[in-house]
Order: sequence, then C-alpha cells, then structure tokens
Amino acid sequence: MIASHIPSCSRSLSASFIRKGKILVQGAVKKAGYHVKTGDEISGTIPPPEPILSEPEPIKLDIIYEDKHLIVINKQPGLVVHPAPGHYTGTLVNALLYHCKELDYPEEKLRPGIVHRLDKDTSGTIVIAKNEAVHNSLATQFKDRKIKKEYLALVCGEMESESGTILLSIGRHPVERKKMSTLSRKGRSAETLWKVKERFKNFTLLEIRLKTGRTHQIRVHCAAIHHSVLGDLVYCKRRRAGKKSEAVSDLIKEVPRQMLHAWRLELIHPVTEKIMSFVSPVPEDMENVMKRLRD
Repeated sequence: MIASHIPSCSRSLSASFIRKGKILVQGAVKKAGYHVKTGDEISGTIPPPEPILSEPEPIKLDIIYEDKHLIVINKQPGLVVHPAPGHYTGTLVNALLYHCKELDYPEEKLRPGIVHRLDKDTSGTIVIAKNEAVHNSLATQFKDRKIKKEYLALVCGEMESESGTILLSIGRHPVERKKMSTLSRKGRSAETLWKVKERFKNFTLLEIRLKTGRTHQIRVHCAAIHHSVLGDLVYCKRRRAGKKSEAVSDLIKEVPRQMLHAWRLELIHPVTEKIMSFVSPVPEDMENVMKRLRD
C-alpha cells in the first residue's frame, strides 16, 4: 500500500521501514504483509534518501557539439543518464564528470548539467549545460516550449493515415506505480504530433514531435493508440506486437530494445542567442532492424 501511494518508495524499501518500526498501524508495529482495514491509522516517518555522490568514469561519449557553455551528446542505448537506485555507476553523469572538467555545479552532486533526460534504452540527442546560468536558460526554454525535439519511432502495425496528433493526459499508472498511463486520475496534458516517415509490412517508422515533455510520453501515447514502440517491454507485450507470422515473431524476439531514437534537437544558445540544430544518426541496431524489414 505504501509503495502504491509513494512512487519513490519501492515495495522492498517500504517493507524495510515497516520492519524497523518506522511505519506504524494504530501506533503499533505490524508485519509487512498486514492487510490494512477500514479505519486503520497509518503513521510514521520515511527518512530522506542518502545522497549519491557521482564519480568520474572513463566512459566513451559520442560528442556532437561542445563549447565552454554546453555539450551535446548522441547517447548510446543502454546508458542511464544519471545515478539512481540500481544504477549508481556507469551513467552519462559519470562520463561527463570525467570528460568535462569545467562542469561548475558546486551544490549539485547527482545530476550536474542535466536539463532533460532520455530513458536508458532510448538513444539520441541530449544537451548538457556546463554551468548553472546556462542550465537555467535551457530549462526555461524547455518550460516555454522553445526547444524543438523530434524522434524516430518504429511502431507495431501499419498506420491508417499519414499524420496525426495524440492528445491524451499522462500520469502515474493507477495500479503499477512504476509505469505511466493515460488512465491516471491526476494526469497532466500531453500532446504528441506524428507523421509517417517510412512504411513496412506490419510496422511503421514515425517521425514524432513533442509539444510537451511527460515521462515516457511517446511510449505511452503510441501504446494508447495500439501502435506500441517495437521492443518496448514495459508498454507492449511482444506476443501482441505485429501479426503472428514466423518472420515477424522472430524479428520481435530479436529486437534488443525499444526502437525509439531522439533524432533532432533545436535550441537557442544561451550565450550567443543563435538558433542551433543537432542531429543524431540512426543507431546501428535500429538501422539493422529496418534493413531487415526492407528486405
């Protein structure tokens, strides 16, 4: 129950707090498996998480652009952006601390320079600020929707039209708290624009532009219109993707990750005030999947 109401508190962490007597029911310690009854009063204190200190690590980066104010990276799939439970090392932040000696964030030890993020298995363009002034400027541009983000997504099924807009609010899933959903009672407005870039049998490559930036927005919206991103194990079960021909089934099983790529990013440079556009080429694994579909 605690985990379902506090997303940042996992089931295992909740159980640990209960065993240590930090969470009480009717003022008494109960077992973690206790079934809450109507009228039960739950009280306690959840301690703040222990700070995570990021250390520099020599991780190879694909740098698209860099100056003394910011750096733009083509993030490889499988790379976590910043340290979090389960991923304390081997992240983009660890790599940046090694590469960018001039990162100036005296008070920020966890996410220095991170203005926006990409999911672990989403590849592509991400911009990092080298100091707080640039960070604040970029954050304002994101808030005011002045930064343009375009993605490529290989989705299951053949789209009936050439373009469209998805307007569905997104919030925390009502049951599975680690997931997002369009069925949330407290969802925030979300808008995704899409158009067909290439058609394949049983699949479609979409060019997607985001008007908002909700967590997992593309993956959730595509799943909501029954065209889930190929390889997405969270929002699409592989057995439901595509038609059940042997060739399609084999392809789905072999896809290494969700086929989602942050293709283009356009921003106003916080210092020079010039409009800058960056493109990350389609990664090899995604290109190989599309080549198989073309063949």
